[in-house]
Amino acid sequence: MSGYVLPYNWEMLASSSRQEATSQDRYTIAQVAKVLDVSTAMLRKWERLGIVRPERGSNGYRTFSPAEVHRLKEVQKLRTDKNLSSAAVVHLLKKNDSEMPSDPNGTARIGQRLKRLREQQGFKLSEAAAKGGLSISYLSCIERGHSNASVAVLQKLATLYGTNVLSFFGEALPTHKLVHPAGRRKITTGSGVTMELLASGQCAMEPHLFRVPPGASSGGTYSHDGEEFIFLLKGKFEIWLNEVEHYKMSTGDSLYFSSRQTHRWINTGDQDAEMIWCGSVLF
Repeated sequence: MSGYVLPYNWEMLASSSRQEATSQDRYTIAQVAKVLDVSTAMLRKWERLGIVRPERGSNGYRTFSPAEVHRLKEVQKLRTDKNLSSAAVVHLLKKNDSEMPSDPNGTARIGQRLKRLREQQGFKLSEAAAKGGLSISYLSCIERGHSNASVAVLQKLATLYGTNVLSFFGEALPTHKLVHPAGRRKITTGSGVTMELLASGQCAMEPHLFRVPPGASSGGTYSHDGEEFIFLLKGKFEIWLNEVEHYKMSTGDSLYFSSRQTHRWINTGDQDAEMIWCGSVLF
């Protein structure tokens, strides 16, 4: 058991079960028991052991989120493939959870803000997932802080919720003309892309310092209203516009384009790519 590491790739798990979670965002205990081929008594036992914490409706019935179902699938896999007892599974889960970083990139905070924005727009989880082109389970994992969203997903959700990526950095900052490096707000995506906010307050532009590790990408295409400007400070960077225009950028290059053009990008070099990326802000 000591050599086994519990998989925690929630995005992979979510995409593998896309077909199972397209019509609802909660599952009854009977539905979960059928999917896992276990008894409802076993699910109640796992709940008592703290493996999962289903919600209870006003009628007292348990309901499970898609993320919880995926977690239980891993529990069942551990029991069958590794022949572990429920107590051993609990020990392994706690060990893996304790070794996870304590949200150094603000993943949980971003998830909470995304959930709040969705609810303010009146979207159910299933509706937002469908409109954003995501699986319900993946969006649920993002909102719970179990998975980092890619830049493309953040942009798509910002557009869907009628806001901009600035809103994911936290509460509105007071306006300061001068921003010191230590005072920058920062978020990091699942692929390690870091965005540092270079301006404070209500701005007409959205200026960031982007750091993109080798091989990291946008995680898909996205578009929105506005315009974009990129100045590459270091490294190599490739970007596609409307899947027709393809630009290979090197240190010192700059690029200006309409945000309405679908765009995706990747760092093709062997070192971090650093750039000033500035876009117009939707208010």
